[in-house]
Amino acid sequence: MIICTKNTIGRKFSPYLTFAQNLHLSFAQTNYHTSQNSISLYSNLITHCLSLNSLISAQSIHAQLIKVGFNHHTFLGNRLVELYSKVGTIKDAFQAFDEIPNKNVISWNILVMGFFKIGSFVNARQLFDEMPERDVVSWNSMISGYALNGFSECALEVFSEMNEVGMRANGFTFSIIVSCVSSAYHGKQIHGNILRNAMNSSNLVVGNSLIDMYGKLMLIDYAFGVFLTMEELDVVSWNSMIWACNKCSYRKWALDHFWSMRNAGFSPDDFTVSTVITVCANLRDLEKGKHVFAQCIRMGFLSNSIVSGAIIDMFSKCNRLEDSIQLFEEMPIWDLVLCNCMIAGYARHGFPAEALQLFVLTLRENFRPTEFTLATVLSSTSFLLLAELGTQIHSLVLKLGSDLDHIVASSLVDMYAKSGLIDYASEIFSKMGIRDLVSWNTMIMGFAQNGRGLEALRVFEELCKSGPPPDRITLGGVLLACGQGGLINEAWSVFSSMEEKYGVTRGIEHYTYMVDMLGRAGKLTEAMEMIETMPHEPSPLIWEVLLGACRIHGSVKFAQMVAERLMELEPRSSLAYLVLAQIYATKGRWESVARVRKDMKERGVNKAIGCSWIGIKNHIFDFKANQILHCGGEAMFSLLRLMVWEMRNEGYVSQQYTVDGDGGEE
Repeated sequence: MIICTKNTIGRKFSPYLTFAQNLHLSFAQTNYHTSQNSISLYSNLITHCLSLNSLISAQSIHAQLIKVGFNHHTFLGNRLVELYSKVGTIKDAFQAFDEIPNKNVISWNILVMGFFKIGSFVNARQLFDEMPERDVVSWNSMISGYALNGFSECALEVFSEMNEVGMRANGFTFSIIVSCVSSAYHGKQIHGNILRNAMNSSNLVVGNSLIDMYGKLMLIDYAFGVFLTMEELDVVSWNSMIWACNKCSYRKWALDHFWSMRNAGFSPDDFTVSTVITVCANLRDLEKGKHVFAQCIRMGFLSNSIVSGAIIDMFSKCNRLEDSIQLFEEMPIWDLVLCNCMIAGYARHGFPAEALQLFVLTLRENFRPTEFTLATVLSSTSFLLLAELGTQIHSLVLKLGSDLDHIVASSLVDMYAKSGLIDYASEIFSKMGIRDLVSWNTMIMGFAQNGRGLEALRVFEELCKSGPPPDRITLGGVLLACGQGGLINEAWSVFSSMEEKYGVTRGIEHYTYMVDMLGRAGKLTEAMEMIETMPHEPSPLIWEVLLGACRIHGSVKFAQMVAERLMELEPRSSLAYLVLAQIYATKGRWESVARVRKDMKERGVNKAIGCSWIGIKNHIFDFKANQILHCGGEAMFSLLRLMVWEMRNEGYVSQQYTVDGDGGEE
């Protein structure tokens, strides 16, 4: 129970009571009939009420205006409509609008913007169509109203209507409309319109907006053209140019512009340094990043979480995770931006448990996770292959209403696919409203990795009919699916038509998938010929794939050749030695096995230790291949025996496989 005393109520409502007392005193001391001073007084009171954001005060002023008849005054009526549009309801604003007998264009403009503020776009358009006259502010109100609410196409349509009726656009019009452009064709058209209005070089805001537009359209040459012809530059101009260079992957140019900005006498702001730090992170240039970091300390920018988050991200991408953690822990206040950057850093460096732990901490602090947070955490969950935890995060996604975000949905598809729950992944994919190429690729790769080759091909066919053009990742997933499903003819059809039909150049990964497929099918000679004739230098991975096929088919001849190639590329890797020894052992060639192990010892090659994870409720237990004892001892191995028993009944392991008391295999 909350107990409120008289003094408590007084303190809580003191701003409004003081305002009401001042209002009553002003009424008592002023003659209101036709005095210009009275109009000025009421206007000042409305301005004060706007700062208080008080509906009670607004209604008090409205009542007094009605009492003295000033609600019919056009200027004060407009101010009242403006007041209600901010602190009241649209019904209140419309009532004040109706009370104005001599409405002017300002009256209509204010009410149009009021409708946009509450999201009533249909009423705003209807009111705009009913306006007896329109000025440039009327058109700008419609354009900005649509643009600020995400209706870019509607904003462009209104701009087109504006040109058709002969209304001349001003700088504000162009600065808003260029933010709505999504294609180079329309962007250049609007730029031409700006040039015809002689605003390209003379209007600072328009010039900055054009640089930003061309940066988003990846037309860096045009952005440079605008920048170099501007008569006046400010910090926003330099920031826009630096951001555009980074966006278009001209990151060294971005750094050059940063130094030029300093030499020209402009002081960077927090947006400048956060962008430059991001550039250093993308370039993996730790030295320049440290230099900018030192400037941030001197200028006091570390208090800005966006700047601090960018620095944490930079250290993480430059393989200095310990510095990221240190900076994160030294921050006096944590917010969601900082936590997101640290979660991403943990996930990037293979610490999914730490990423999930920090995510739980953000939930306890009542930070509402963003789509970026959820996507990052889902990737960590998929790395740990914890389906139960993934479903809990999925429930949180649904609760937050983030399931409509295509990035989060793609992360859910990836998580379920990697956890082996491919049917759940397929269900989410089928319900996605917006599917970008990442979504399609995730689903195709998910089917491929789960041995559902035919379904992967079905999704690929659907993509070719109704989706965006496939890229190298798409076709790689298709080839992997064909290899997993033994669909050799289909794989050859896709591989041979990649450049002609899809415009994708064959990369080393596509040859690797083909070699894997041929190796699985036992066509080792064809696989070797493909490696020797491909236009790329063979990578260690492609030899590892072929060596695995040699192990499956027990081919000593090919295994020896492939192992020699792999040893040349990766002399410290134990894979080639171990596979050779295993093949020799299956053939009973024990002298060869001893020779291989002797070579390993003499060359100082250590056997890679495998590791497995088992998740039980809130705990994850790891088991190393050479580990004899484990915390939990006999109980843990009893669990392993039970799992092997279930796997054997399902036909996943041979009947001869058992787990002995020491955790070894018999």
